[in-house]
Amino acid sequence: MNQLPLEKESTFTRFDQMAAKYPANTAVIFLGQRYSYQWLREMSHRFAASLLNLGVKKGDRVMVYLSNSVQWLIAFLGIQRIGAVIVPVSPIYTSFEIEYLLNDSGARTIICLDTNYCYVEEVFDKTPLEQVIVTNLADLLPVWKRAVGWLFDRVPTGKVTRAPHVHRFKTLLKTRALGESVPIEPTRDLSYILYTGGTTGMPKGVPGTHISMTSYVNDITDDVFAGHLQEGKDVYIAVNPLFHIMALGLCMAVALNKGNTVVLMPTPLVDAILESIQKYRVRWFLGVPALYRMILENDRLERYDLSSLRYCYCGGDVLPAEVFNRWRERFGIPIYQVYGSTEAGHVTYSRLNREPRPSSIGLPLKSRECLVVDPETLEPLPPGQVGELLVTSPYTVKEYWNKPEETKRSYVKLNGKVYYRMGDFLRQDPDGELVYVERSADIIKHKAYRVSASEVEAVLQDHPTVIGACVVGVPDPKVGERIKAIVVLKEDARGVSGADLIRWCRERLAPYKVPSYIEFRDMLPKSKVGKLLRREIRDEERRRLTATPSTPGS
Repeated sequence: MNQLPLEKESTFTRFDQMAAKYPANTAVIFLGQRYSYQWLREMSHRFAASLLNLGVKKGDRVMVYLSNSVQWLIAFLGIQRIGAVIVPVSPIYTSFEIEYLLNDSGARTIICLDTNYCYVEEVFDKTPLEQVIVTNLADLLPVWKRAVGWLFDRVPTGKVTRAPHVHRFKTLLKTRALGESVPIEPTRDLSYILYTGGTTGMPKGVPGTHISMTSYVNDITDDVFAGHLQEGKDVYIAVNPLFHIMALGLCMAVALNKGNTVVLMPTPLVDAILESIQKYRVRWFLGVPALYRMILENDRLERYDLSSLRYCYCGGDVLPAEVFNRWRERFGIPIYQVYGSTEAGHVTYSRLNREPRPSSIGLPLKSRECLVVDPETLEPLPPGQVGELLVTSPYTVKEYWNKPEETKRSYVKLNGKVYYRMGDFLRQDPDGELVYVERSADIIKHKAYRVSASEVEAVLQDHPTVIGACVVGVPDPKVGERIKAIVVLKEDARGVSGADLIRWCRERLAPYKVPSYIEFRDMLPKSKVGKLLRREIRDEERRRLTATPSTPGS
């Protein structure tokens, strides 16, 4: 099938081509139910028409507050078809986080699970929201499957208020399908705003055009996986949340843009993942290091036939050599790596025609240009020397959403090009592969989530008794890093415990951002200009860990 020039492709162009070529192929398997390409395309057209009927226009932001589900994909494709902008967020975010994201993005429409509706209702009047679209994970299953789920109390549900501004996702799918998609200019029209943690304050919105996404997705499909992907025959399992750029990109590249099947997992339960790999003969898999470790340590692993697995990729965190070696020994296949960021998209991949190394994050994609530089002078460094990684692409948007100061801190202009500062320290080997060394102290990787140390610090410092806070990651082999907070209280503070502050954080932050430990001190290390020396605290914690190894389960 002839492909359009990249500048003419929207995020759904290739999916539509596959739907026309393989209408009866299974596009999605969700909760044991198969959904064809023809069905998924039809539902996305109907949802697009329903959004237009609700007054959503080109350029409007629509927040998607859902777990991995077939509804997520319908919403994504439908939003894109009318030229609206998807704002995908974690379904475990609290009302505190959702309120901030709605106000920052300006989203007037939100799609949420009924189990999360209470959070949306709580902040509705404090945000630009005008309408809420609600669904249940089991909404699109056959009646008998829903009945069995309810009978055995396997389908979580939430109470939803009846109101003119509240609409049911399932009802909207009865709308007459959109005849033609709204005209899209892939190089100019925004496709998404993804939120990411950073070095200061609350999460930052990263805008991307249609070409921002299709550029790296097409690199993966047409270059990295060429000769390995079996169009119309392959199966990929999506365990990582689709609101993350790594997971969404692989889902499109491996499955929906090639007529293949994606097995969608709503939650990352190890036995359910292994059973699905066995049942559906999955060949392509993406996981984070913690998930690979959990699979290897599963005491029922021998019960499952995972012989169909061929291509296993890892991203989101550093892959320990021990996990890499154990996986190869157990399954006889390697773990390849993918590396990137919300700002730069997918950046590097291990190539399938060479043996991967656990320390290497692979080679840059064709549409991404990488430089290793001295972090102080920004002078390029020769191969073999460790420096900060800068990335640019003609297809990315070089600014944050309504955050000019953050933009100045994170983007630099060199030789007429604007580069994003990844904040990670790497070296480039003579063969061109990039080797990961260390990340910025401002970002903590907990269970493969990027946690902004400054965001957690800001929440702690909102507590009336806290005068200062420093948050760092403490290395942990099972989750990457555990989050520790060093806190300074006001002189007149009385009776405030670590448990009190952790409870305060739980009410305001998603569970993966909540500190595991709180330590109280009289002061925090700062530079002569008053800047918090977070790296000094981090190095101190590492020395302490080396001197006194933690016991399992501590």
